[in-house]
Amino acid sequence: LLSKESRGQDEAERGADVVAATRLWHGAAPAHLLRILLTGIGTQDIGRGANLCAFVWGNAVSVQQSVQLEVGGLLFDMDGVLMSSLGSVERSWQRYAQMRGVDPALAVRIAHGRRAIETIQYLLPNADAAAELRVIEQIEVDDNEGLVVLPGVQELLQSLPAHAWTIVTSATERLARSRLACAGIAPPERFITSESVTEGKPHPEPYRRGAQLLGLVPQECLVLEDAPAGVAAGKAAGCMVLAVLATHAAETLQAADWRVNTLADVQARPTAHRYSLTFSPQS
Repeated sequence: LLSKESRGQDEAERGADVVAATRLWHGAAPAHLLRILLTGIGTQDIGRGANLCAFVWGNAVSVQQSVQLEVGGLLFDMDGVLMSSLGSVERSWQRYAQMRGVDPALAVRIAHGRRAIETIQYLLPNADAAAELRVIEQIEVDDNEGLVVLPGVQELLQSLPAHAWTIVTSATERLARSRLACAGIAPPERFITSESVTEGKPHPEPYRRGAQLLGLVPQECLVLEDAPAGVAAGKAAGCMVLAVLATHAAETLQAADWRVNTLADVQARPTAHRYSLTFSPQS
């Protein structure tokens, strides 16, 4: 992508080549491409600390300086943060909607990040929600096709002691345990599921209860989320929120404090009674 002549250029000129190369690379995730292209350019970047912007498909993506923060604990959403189950979720809700004669696109759109029982109540307000929940739960449990652990997840979890993190998911406990087992992720001893709360995301109750499980107040916790409803829940609970750009566009997750492409961008290490996290957020 970069011409041989660029080797003799100064850093500002090479930076311009980076931007031009990024414009040409239509299929690449911008942040990952920039990381590759910037290797070896040096620490004194364009404008001595200014953001480097690359325009891909007409959208500006800023590579910002790294963030370092200390937290008492981490609260992970499951689907879209620890694993990709997007195909299963969408297929399951499409099938369920077709069985019940409702709009499949509507069902898929409102199901992300919410408890299944709330989606059912929205789609079928006169139905027996508990009975319908058992139907959709079984459909989802039976469909694990394409389920994979997302980049950086195992490494991040292995760097944390068991008491430092838990999962806060809108899935039922049965579905959550099924997906975690399929993905090869050992569940924490206790975690929050749809049965643990009376109000689901975007209500703050799930993340407040997650903080309580860790013996912390929400302000000591970092929420890791991929969906707008989950981001809203974390912020309403009083937590810091880091959004993972796995399932939703960055512009839909602007309420989060920071955004990263994957958890491979996040490093954690223990400090005295807390945990130091380092990552380079996307704008």
